[in-house]
Amino acid sequence: MASADNTEKKEVVDYKDLIGTPTQASVSPAKQQNDSYPVDGILEIKQDYGVLRQDLDSSLKDDDGLPKDVYVAQTQINKFGLRKGDRIEGVARAPKEGERYLSLLRVDKVEGIDSQKARERPRFENLTPIHPNERIKLETKDGDLTTRMIDLLSPVGKGQRAMIVAPPKAGKTWLMQRIAKGLAENYPDITLIVVLIGERPEEVTEMKRTVIGEVWASNFDESAQEQVAVAETSLERAKRLAEKGQDVVILMDSITRLARAYNMVESPSGRTLTGGLDPAALYPPKKFFGAARNFEEGGSLTIIATALVSTGSRMDDIIFEEFKGTGNMELFLDRALAERRIFPAFDIKLSMTRHEELLYSKQEAEKVLTLRRMIDLLDDKEATQVVIERMKKTKTNKEFLETLSGGKI
Repeated sequence: MASADNTEKKEVVDYKDLIGTPTQASVSPAKQQNDSYPVDGILEIKQDYGVLRQDLDSSLKDDDGLPKDVYVAQTQINKFGLRKGDRIEGVARAPKEGERYLSLLRVDKVEGIDSQKARERPRFENLTPIHPNERIKLETKDGDLTTRMIDLLSPVGKGQRAMIVAPPKAGKTWLMQRIAKGLAENYPDITLIVVLIGERPEEVTEMKRTVIGEVWASNFDESAQEQVAVAETSLERAKRLAEKGQDVVILMDSITRLARAYNMVESPSGRTLTGGLDPAALYPPKKFFGAARNFEEGGSLTIIATALVSTGSRMDDIIFEEFKGTGNMELFLDRALAERRIFPAFDIKLSMTRHEELLYSKQEAEKVLTLRRMIDLLDDKEATQVVIERMKKTKTNKEFLETLSGGKI
């Protein structure tokens, strides 16, 4: 979970193991008589029942031969208006003879409120979306140029639908870690959820150790069904938090691999695009990406997702083309700059945020416009390097903007 103190890192929960078939119980007869246990976990709803997936630090341990998963009857789901991704607190009983799973006896709290009031909660789809109008400042105290340049050239607002367009070996993983650090340092109240789809196991480990927040991950060697389940459940969890008026940020890598996974699990539409991509496989990841929004009633869901390009796969190119223009912020990485060891390897002429004027003060907007006009005068291949060298001479963006006078950079 997000920590309120950037220097004291809480244990990061990996929710990947909470997705799938409920764990079966192996309970001795002595444990089957009138035993009840407090439970606290995330609800996953199946076709006609639910499963409560408990956190790894739950008080219910496997030492008693009990699984951590809890069966939730459809009647309870209907009675309390439970939704996928809800955090449920209650009491469960051990399996009776002939039963295989723990069963939820009583629902005490839903998302921290009394279960009797759970049905009164607003629904995500009924809230009013508006343009992002509050900037998420990522600039950190150490003066890191990565987050400083994002704040200046592709600012992120609460409710932003942001896409990082990344070729291989352009510094994508480092960029995500720096964004996560900026969020943790500047906004301890924002809940960060990192979603890794089809990722290398060592990258997952590194992200868990680096990021302060929830990590939902599936490895590249896991099935497409598992990858889709991780993405869908993490999104529903984020929606439940946003419904409560909280600000949530999903940092996802990558929307491309999610589309590939859906291409494997979706029922064929009978049509196939270039590269073997079924058009039906594009709708679910677009629905995921499109969930980002800022709410007039309070709360927001920001999604910062990576899109892979120049991978040599025609399918990946088609996926990017389908998503291009769907976001309201785009940050392009340039492999040529990375190969020259120029970091951050941003293509600052292509990178932009729509309606960025809503995220800046009037004075900031004027200075950023001046910066943009100066950049337009520079050669495409040298623009990023020139801006980096100029920014290195200052410690903060405020100091840097004050040096702009309408002349040359």
